[in-house]
Amino acid sequence: MTEEKLPPPPLAAPARVMPELRHLRAGFIPLVDASVLLVAAEIGFAAAEGLAIDLVKEVSWANVRDRLAFRQFDIAHMLSPMPVAAMLGLGSNPSPTITPFSLGQGGNAITLSVKLYRQMAELAENANPRDALGLARTLAQLVRQRHESGQNPLTLGVTYPFSSHNYEFRYWLAAGGIDPDRDVKLVVVPPPLTSDALAAGAIDGFCVGAPWNMVASQRGVGRIVAIKQDIWPSAPEKVIGLRPEWTAENEDTVLRLIVALDKAARWCDDPAHHDELAMLLAEERFIGAPRDIIRQVLEGQFNLNAEGNRRVVAHYFRFHAENANYPRPSQALWIYSQMIRWGQAQFSPTAQRTAAAAYRPDLYRQALNLPDTMAAQDLRREGATVEDRFIDGHVFDPAAIKSYVEGFSVRANPGSIAGQD
Repeated sequence: MTEEKLPPPPLAAPARVMPELRHLRAGFIPLVDASVLLVAAEIGFAAAEGLAIDLVKEVSWANVRDRLAFRQFDIAHMLSPMPVAAMLGLGSNPSPTITPFSLGQGGNAITLSVKLYRQMAELAENANPRDALGLARTLAQLVRQRHESGQNPLTLGVTYPFSSHNYEFRYWLAAGGIDPDRDVKLVVVPPPLTSDALAAGAIDGFCVGAPWNMVASQRGVGRIVAIKQDIWPSAPEKVIGLRPEWTAENEDTVLRLIVALDKAARWCDDPAHHDELAMLLAEERFIGAPRDIIRQVLEGQFNLNAEGNRRVVAHYFRFHAENANYPRPSQALWIYSQMIRWGQAQFSPTAQRTAAAAYRPDLYRQALNLPDTMAAQDLRREGATVEDRFIDGHVFDPAAIKSYVEGFSVRANPGSIAGQD
């Protein structure tokens, strides 16, 4: 009797081999607009792309800039103007920096001390507290009165010289008729310290990202008078900063990083995740601010002051929708125009090309397999639509930077912008 032979067992399907995690060290400042980077690291989107992001909480933008330049960070949460300034060699310790990904739009606000706001209210009894341009004009009246009576100029805080806060605060002041270099004093204050500085009387107002404006208003020391959407709704706020040579040497890692950030941005934009996001951001290792304040900010529901005057702004934060992550060179060029306007840079065709090169939509499109037809919006005219308007009605044409800057009556050194290549 012969022994029956059984057929050999089927071959098991080969197990999927996950790539070894590539560790990236990332610096960030404790702000809500770091959400996409934090979520990519903490919720698993980076790990799904074979990346492990080691997050390092920093206290100042100068530290973030320097640690990226000195190769202590691989990637960095950065102010949208920082790569432009770095590529132009502006500021201390400039090191070439690019961005292939914007972390979203919105989140900034301008807050004045309660004392200052009350003085403004006395000047304009029927002022609309939600009319940002009208409030800027009222502040201008008060500034003139202070000057005529021999009082010291107001001291106003921004987070960094090359920051959206600096340019937005200056834009708002100038739209109201205030020269930010002659009529007031601008100083640098780290975001987490702004509320305390206002309470101590060290500054009279500040422009900073969430949640620190809300913290000041709910403490009863500040009054919110304008938000980013009042000044330029579609402005890029924060970006991911990379060193160009590191990007070239690690292109596959960069493309996977963009994919992870894109998924994290979609997650952050979904209101169904805002409870979880607020809880994550409230942790001391991230922002360390009250969870309920962060939750309100995510919904665009915030108190203008401690008395409960509220304002609700749709899409106060936009993490992904409406191409919020697309790094448009036209936005880099608007930033460059403000550097010229306020005397930080001079115009030249070479500098214009260098500024535009700080934003890299080609890497964004490559990572997400997007059509090259998207490049048509790379150099679009900013402020040309209702949704993209500037507070003073100006439209920015990236092909006519010199004439754009010359069109402002309030600017630094009016004769200094005619630089040659």
